[in-house]
Amino acid sequence: MDTIFAEATPPGRGGVSIVRISGPLSRKVLEALTGALPEARRSYLRAVRDAGELIDRAMVLRFEEGHSFTGEESGEFHLHGAPVVVNRLTESLVKRGLRRAEAGEFTRRAFLNGKMDLAETEGFADLLSAETEAQRKLAMRASDGEIGRMADSLRERLVHAGALIEVSIDFADEEVPDEVPVEVFTLVDSVRADIRKLLKSYPATERLRQGYEVAIVGPPNAGKSTLLNRIGKRDIALVSNIPGTTRDVLELATDLRGLPVTFLDTAGNRTSDDPVEAMGVERGTRRAASADLRLHLSATGDFPVDEGEDDILIHSKSDIYARNGLAISAETGDGVEELLLLVYDRLRCRAEESGLIGHKRQAEALERADSTLAVSPEMPPEMLAEALRHASLCLAEMVGRVGSEDYLDKIFSSFCIGK
Repeated sequence: MDTIFAEATPPGRGGVSIVRISGPLSRKVLEALTGALPEARRSYLRAVRDAGELIDRAMVLRFEEGHSFTGEESGEFHLHGAPVVVNRLTESLVKRGLRRAEAGEFTRRAFLNGKMDLAETEGFADLLSAETEAQRKLAMRASDGEIGRMADSLRERLVHAGALIEVSIDFADEEVPDEVPVEVFTLVDSVRADIRKLLKSYPATERLRQGYEVAIVGPPNAGKSTLLNRIGKRDIALVSNIPGTTRDVLELATDLRGLPVTFLDTAGNRTSDDPVEAMGVERGTRRAASADLRLHLSATGDFPVDEGEDDILIHSKSDIYARNGLAISAETGDGVEELLLLVYDRLRCRAEESGLIGHKRQAEALERADSTLAVSPEMPPEMLAEALRHASLCLAEMVGRVGSEDYLDKIFSSFCIGK
């Protein structure tokens, strides 16, 4: 492979800029620029020079093959955080045959060199894009290899069951204990039960990973845009007494007590002769229908009769109208914190149903394994053994040990340069 390099810290001025290199030329380049190298995985202050010219004084680390993030021989320069210093070092690296890393190339090499499986890589990507504490915890479980360990546990049971079947095939003319086929199907049933438990939690896990949507709906002038501005603590939506002011769906991404929640401000529900407003109402209706939760606002107390089970009916403009039930004033802020706590409680219950599998690719692999394991005692032993081998292969595909090439470009495109 080529030897690659990239700035691992955000570009610009800062306290420290870190430049990473990885590949077969790493040690040679480190020695050319810094002289005698420190022990592996120990940092030393070194003068970084190119053709006798001092570039900077930096902390330098080197990592041996098999003991680095990528699994390759690699190193790091911890420079002073000035773009001109990084640029000068970059010139020296290019001159010595190194090339700039592509997005996610360091992590891709770690995967190809067996330092992490594909599920860990997906978790790592989720960690880099996590915006809330709940997303961070979910991503850490995946990036720490929990999915791979779970897959290995399932496969071990299938391998044991397959071995019992092979015994019955190889020694068909011998006496084989009657409990052998019973144990095989007990193992298969236990694997299918665990798979179905993971699949059952998949929708909630995927939603937590991607974030929840809460739509604010209601008639014109019910205070929807004012509520969005109050939640965001800034002017996001135009507010006016003129009906039809909001014509498109406005979004506000928030961290609601650790949960990722996007609030949607939709156009007021009414029939309009204005084609643009009508399009906005239709678009808002569609987004609200697909949202995880809807907040129905009404200043008059008239609410739709077809609200969802978890939808929340809210009397708005409580500073003007006195109503029973949940009432808020987006203008003054009265009741808004109580409303947000109620939204959090509803979504928290859904988040508690989440598990470990949060990617469609992973869920599809589990579904194939479960379908393959739909076996019966009437099946010939050879067919049983083949079904178990195929199911085990599906589990291996889930963590990228086989058949993952087509997915690599897609996942690593989400990484930044230097990862």
